[in-house]
Amino acid sequence: MKILLAAVNAKYIHANLAVCSLQAYAGEHVKEADVEIAEYTINQQKDDILMDIYRRRADILCFSCYIWNLDYIEELVRDMAKLRPDMPIWLGGPEVSYDAPDVLARLPEVTGVMKGEGEETFAGLCRFYQGSEGDLGLRSLRGIAFRDRDGTVRDNPWRPVMDLNDIPFVYYHMEAFRNKIIYYESSRGCPFSCSYCLSSVDKQLRFRDLEKVRRELQFFIDQEVPQVKFVDRTFNCRHEHAAAIWKYIAEHDRGITNFHFEVAADLLNEEELEILGSMRPGLVQLEIGVQSTNPDTIQEIRRTMDFGRVRGAVERIREKGNIHQHLDLIAGLPFEDMESFARSFDDVYALGPDQLQLGFLKVLKGSYMEEKKQEYGLVYKSRPPYEVLYTRWLSYEDMMRLKGIEEMVEVYYNSRQFTHTLEALKAGYPSAFLMYDGLAGFYEEQGLGQVQHKRSARYEILLRYITAEFPEEEERFRELLTYDYYLRENAKSRPEFAGEYKVPKDTLRTFYEKEEAQRRYLPAYRDYDRNQMRKMTHLEYFAQKGIYVLFDYRERNALSRDARACRVELSS
Repeated sequence: MKILLAAVNAKYIHANLAVCSLQAYAGEHVKEADVEIAEYTINQQKDDILMDIYRRRADILCFSCYIWNLDYIEELVRDMAKLRPDMPIWLGGPEVSYDAPDVLARLPEVTGVMKGEGEETFAGLCRFYQGSEGDLGLRSLRGIAFRDRDGTVRDNPWRPVMDLNDIPFVYYHMEAFRNKIIYYESSRGCPFSCSYCLSSVDKQLRFRDLEKVRRELQFFIDQEVPQVKFVDRTFNCRHEHAAAIWKYIAEHDRGITNFHFEVAADLLNEEELEILGSMRPGLVQLEIGVQSTNPDTIQEIRRTMDFGRVRGAVERIREKGNIHQHLDLIAGLPFEDMESFARSFDDVYALGPDQLQLGFLKVLKGSYMEEKKQEYGLVYKSRPPYEVLYTRWLSYEDMMRLKGIEEMVEVYYNSRQFTHTLEALKAGYPSAFLMYDGLAGFYEEQGLGQVQHKRSARYEILLRYITAEFPEEEERFRELLTYDYYLRENAKSRPEFAGEYKVPKDTLRTFYEKEEAQRRYLPAYRDYDRNQMRKMTHLEYFAQKGIYVLFDYRERNALSRDARACRVELSS
């Protein structure tokens, strides 16, 4: 009896921890369990996936369902049922757990739904289909909703939560995970009750034993895994647990593996901040959900965040310059109108995060936010991801405006390619929000929003916008854009926006001849001749300040990937 666990991931680089965990647990607890995994992406053609599933000749098919892949999977389910009408099809995952009877009513092709934690439930299904469950059958299996033989939908009770130490480690055979992000959990559940989130439904917080965690993290370090993303909903909700893990990875770091954590910044204590401050640049990434700085909004969505403490922690971490910080905002929350959201945006922007994600509220089934939708005037899309269209406080026109700002933040801020230009440009606006709003308006007026632009074209467009807004500042910003460009790009062809190259050929030749002899600015190039040094660096003259700057592309910032830039003194 062959069971196929099918995962449709967002990207090829992602690995699906859920199906791997189901397979591993069944392998340990069900004798002769024949469970196979097939992973795909939403970027693949559905026909290709359909054919691959068909060729695998499974007896039972199970899909892992999320908000971003449910539509895709439903189409596969309908077509596969036509090809294999006698094959049971099961669904599991957060997107089908909280309205399982409705899912079964909507999809007559589906046999049943696994609700919540799936490891023990899936093992029970394996036993049932092997015929080892006796006469009790599916009716006695907790954690499922299913279609009985007479067509009746039965919704069995939820299963008690598991001991996280009973979950097997799934990554011992790394061949299947090469070149992929590794997802890892050291805890399940969440102590908080944010109304927009399904994690708050599971209030039974559990932790994996620290000795197991240390062994498993050491395995990743030894295997030189590029990145491990912890899926713990609030990693630092137990200080002893977080501090122990951070100490371990700091002490055993080999300079290769990066670890990503979702944290509540206002919960970071002195010990944790000191550990973080001592880490190698690039060892750790932190994702911090701020969502809003409006006190009324924070209270209404049942968060306990103290933004003053968040600000203090983020600023202290930023001062060290060794940790990438990703901060999140959500548009569409209760009591957040355009004016309020603009303040939230400016509050978070002022913290100088490495990434600022402007997301839009998803009204998830089973969440408290869904219960309050009428009170809040929430109107949202009918299909996943159920993104908000408008609220009592924000019109659809407001949402469109924010979508434009989101795109500008993604292109110009989050790319980290325009840092010095944006910092200078912001001085010309009352707020950062209005700066990005103006840029978004320019894109719309010029019909630029629906076109794919090359990286260099983004510099050209930004210069056009600046010239239109501040024509007297054109040359200053041209040089700032040029500086930003060469910080990232070891370009051998000069971009048009930079204008004519201002370093004379004889000056350039003389500089590299002297550098070959003296190694004044490039001491790390001791084994390279002048021609090699020239290929791996760039010398630029900035007339506005009257200075020469050397960009060194062998030495880059571990976080920003900016080249080392140093001022060069040239004798006449």
